[in-house]
Amino acid sequence: MEQSGTSSLLQGAVQDLASGVVSALRSGDHTRAAAPERTHPEAEDLALAAVRVLGADALLPSTLLHTPPLPDELAVFRKAVEAYPPGADAAPTVRWSHWAMRNALRRLDPDHADAPHQEPDAAWLESATWQLLTHQLAVLAALAVPGEDCTVTRAARQRPVDVARGFVRAVRRRDWRQAAGAGRWLTLLEGVPQTLGLDNGLDFVELMGGQDPLVALHVSAARLTRTGAFV
Repeated sequence: MEQSGTSSLLQGAVQDLASGVVSALRSGDHTRAAAPERTHPEAEDLALAAVRVLGADALLPSTLLHTPPLPDELAVFRKAVEAYPPGADAAPTVRWSHWAMRNALRRLDPDHADAPHQEPDAAWLESATWQLLTHQLAVLAALAVPGEDCTVTRAARQRPVDVARGFVRAVRRRDWRQAAGAGRWLTLLEGVPQTLGLDNGLDFVELMGGQDPLVALHVSAARLTRTGAFV
C-alpha cells in the first residue's frame, strides 16, 4: 500500500513538472518551469525523482527557447543526475536518458560541465522492427531536439518512413504518449512522407491526449521545432 502511494505521488509530481514545462514552452517564459518546491526532505526526494523521470525535458524550455535555466532549476537538475545514476543492469533506454541529462548539463552549464561521457550502446536499434523502433524512440523523445547528434538520432534519421508508420499505428491504438513522442521525432527527420499529414496528426493527438501533460509536452516541443520558433 505504501509503495502504491509513493508511486502515485511520483506520478503526480512528474505530471506537475511536465505541466510547468508545457506552460514555459507555450508562453516563452522559462521562469514558469522553475524547479518544484522542496519544503522538506521527502518533498525534495520526490522532486529529484520527478526530474529524473522527465529527464532532459525538465530543461527543455532552456534548450528550445535559448534562455538560461534558473540557478535553482539547474541545481535540482544536476542533483537528480547525480542521485540516480543507471545501475549495472539498467535498460538501454535508462542509460540513454541519463546520458541525455548529462548532455543537457554540458550544453546549458558549460562552466561546470563534466567531461563528455561515452554514448551507451545503441546496437539494439539497428535490427529493431519499425514497431519497436517507434516505441523506443518515443521513450527517448527527450533526445529529439534540434542540433542533437548521437547514435539514437542517427538511427531515427535513417528510418523516417518506419517512424511515420509507427506514428500512425500509435494513433490508431490511441497510444497518445507514443504518438506524441513519435511525432516529435518526425519534425526533425527528412524524408517523412507528405501523405502523413503530420501537422494535422499532431493537432489530433493534442486534441485526444492533450490533457496528459506528457503528451502536451511532446506536442508543444514538436510544434516549436516544426515552426523553427527555437531559432
